[in-house]
Amino acid sequence: MSAGAPANAPETNLILTLPDGSTREVPVGTLPREVVGTIGARLLQAAIAVAVDGEVQDLMTPLRQSGAFVVITDKDPRALGVMRHSAAHALATAVRRLRPDAKIGFGPAIDDGFYYDFEVPTPFTPDDLEKFEAEMKKVCGEKLPFVRAEVSQDEAKRLFVDDPLKLERLEDFNGSDEIISTYTDGPFIDLCRGPHVQDTSYIKHFKLLSAAGAYWRGDEKRQMLQRIYATAFFKKDELDAHLHNLEEARKRDHRVLGKALDLFYLNPVAPGAVFWTPKGTQLYNALEGFVRERQRD
Repeated sequence: MSAGAPANAPETNLILTLPDGSTREVPVGTLPREVVGTIGARLLQAAIAVAVDGEVQDLMTPLRQSGAFVVITDKDPRALGVMRHSAAHALATAVRRLRPDAKIGFGPAIDDGFYYDFEVPTPFTPDDLEKFEAEMKKVCGEKLPFVRAEVSQDEAKRLFVDDPLKLERLEDFNGSDEIISTYTDGPFIDLCRGPHVQDTSYIKHFKLLSAAGAYWRGDEKRQMLQRIYATAFFKKDELDAHLHNLEEARKRDHRVLGKALDLFYLNPVAPGAVFWTPKGTQLYNALEGFVRERQRD
């Protein structure tokens, strides 16, 4: 969902100022892709999104304000978040193809990638993730356009009648003048503000990392969902480097090192408890003694 001018706002032309100082005068509601197309066909192909006075929006969201107009390509740091958000939708598309029973939650971009929450009867397995990733590659290869639509709340409720999590989200906007927007890629439809890339072919290099439990809306009193964590990059070498760093971090994980060095072990029967071995106890006591000496100094 995205906020915009009230429906009764006067129809006026917008003035968009390009980085070179030139301007474009366009009617309110013009799509950014139309403006970018007047600048150049190659730039339109490379465009991930645009920014108007610093506010990022995709090429499919109608323009509603004048301001500085900047085209965002994959060289702009802001582009990565847009692409990762779209990758989350591509993931949901893949999951829904293989698991039509999955109810969809939220799917945002995050610092190192993206995630998507699903309500399913049983937890996802590593084998499930492999299948979802393979299907996601098919989704991205199909070059499915992201199509934005702005709908009424009643229409949105009809569209998501089989998705209780989305219906609950819609209830948050009862009585507001918020513009409700949906995005489709192929048959998959999601309730979303955007922004998104032009089509799924812009999502090239990604990896599904793990699945974990997550409470709906972070509330431990609500149902447990399955959250799939993933990451995506514009370049393969960037993805490879990120995955390498994750693997190195896993090797340095204290739980791995503690077991490998015979210092302590963990028991699933007592989560959070550390059981020291004789070797680990000796090290622990030495460190404790060192700290006491420093405090006396």
